[in-house]
Amino acid sequence: MLWYEDMKDFTRSDLLFSLCGLNCGLCSMHLGGHCPGYGGGEGNQPCKIARCSKQHGEPEYCSLCRQFPCENYEKIDEYDSFISHLHQKRDLHKRDEIGTEAYRREQTEKRKMLEWLLLNYNDGRKKTFFSLAVNLMELQDIKEVKQQIGKDKEIEDLTIKEKAARVKRLLEDKARERQVTLQLRKKK
Repeated sequence: MLWYEDMKDFTRSDLLFSLCGLNCGLCSMHLGGHCPGYGGGEGNQPCKIARCSKQHGEPEYCSLCRQFPCENYEKIDEYDSFISHLHQKRDLHKRDEIGTEAYRREQTEKRKMLEWLLLNYNDGRKKTFFSLAVNLMELQDIKEVKQQIGKDKEIEDLTIKEKAARVKRLLEDKARERQVTLQLRKKK
């Protein structure tokens, strides 16, 4: 039997935060309905970390494995795919520190902020940018940007393209202030 056939039954209860620390709930692929979330069955792509999990008793998150961090994490944050891998290890540690429920509440709030941005300020070209910004920025910083948007009396009179550009600029300004780079890192 091929390894990927063995992975067809790989499922998890948390489809918004992956085994390896990706925030699937903030991913443009998940939001667009192209991926069910890590371990969500049909459409989910098996990977070496899922295979590793099956071999080590199927911990819900890699950070719960006795061998974490293992060789699978040596270069995991060097480049990105369609979602940022930059904070995988940090987010796993944060979940460990504050607990799964507190982490899930924070991610749920971030997802609501992302959905609000997409509903009100996406000109059809900002889904990936907004997903990246919400993924990489702290929740408090995103809330501050939302407050700035709420105080902007002129924004409602703008076209959707102008609104999208203004909100993108506000997020970029806050990210620059916090020294956060809102850009995917491509593999060389």
